[in-house]
Amino acid sequence: MAENSERATVRPVTLARLVETAYVCSTGPRLTADIEEQLDVSHRRARETLLEALRIDLIDEDTVPEETEYETTHVGEEFLSAVRAEDWSTVSDILATRSPHYSAFLDVLDTVAPTNLQDILTELEEVEEHTPRSYNQTSVEVVGDWAERLGAIQRNAFTGSYYPVESDRVPINFPYTLLAVYDDLEETAGVSLRQRYLAIPELREVFCERHHCRRDGFDQALCQLASQNVGRLELSGAPMDTGAKDAKLGIKEIALGGDDGLISTTQSTEKVMAGVEQFGKQYYYLAVHDRDLSYDTTEDTSEP
Repeated sequence: MAENSERATVRPVTLARLVETAYVCSTGPRLTADIEEQLDVSHRRARETLLEALRIDLIDEDTVPEETEYETTHVGEEFLSAVRAEDWSTVSDILATRSPHYSAFLDVLDTVAPTNLQDILTELEEVEEHTPRSYNQTSVEVVGDWAERLGAIQRNAFTGSYYPVESDRVPINFPYTLLAVYDDLEETAGVSLRQRYLAIPELREVFCERHHCRRDGFDQALCQLASQNVGRLELSGAPMDTGAKDAKLGIKEIALGGDDGLISTTQSTEKVMAGVEQFGKQYYYLAVHDRDLSYDTTEDTSEP
């Protein structure tokens, strides 16, 4: 247990591996060799994952004659229960309680966001200076990956900036906040190159970063606003590959996979670059023809 306690940096272990390890150990005490076989990983990788799961109390160890066995703890069972329910916010809360590195990352991001990885690392080194913990680029990427997959944070797909997600919904004054982002993006092209049609993926990324809201909430609000302002706002289509080369990152997601309760993770650039869908049609561009917009948040404009 000394090795587990003394390590100052978080190990490069994926969220999927943590869940799989807790799951394998939930059916009874397991030897390292059992876990290697179940996860189909090398001894070194299994050992690394076990030590990180031990550190955050998802599993416990018990030394039997000449060998060590691992079994899921009560915390690990709560963790697995939240995963099975796809309650990602609870999973994130458990990690924030048990992993000092993850908790410190979220706290720092609340203070400095939106910002890049290097600035987060600098702030973490300063804030955690008098603790036994240390950070490097890999450790920030590891806990950032956990947070992004669990929906606690998002990253701008074009700039890579990190920011916390504070709301599932857009601000109540959505028409005005949307137009503000629209105007800012239009101006970046220069006065002589002002664009009437702006790419929805870019609008989405800038808007969500500025207002710390989820992408799905933005998409739902934009479709609702467009349907309530026909003639004032126009949604337009585009080729499927339009602008895809401009995105540096894909959206990192997490989902249950298989019948055994384990999870799989997916990363996709295509989804970042998608526009919005309304009544079975895909739209990639937004044009504003009249800025006098109405917006009724109580009206249900979803498809039947």
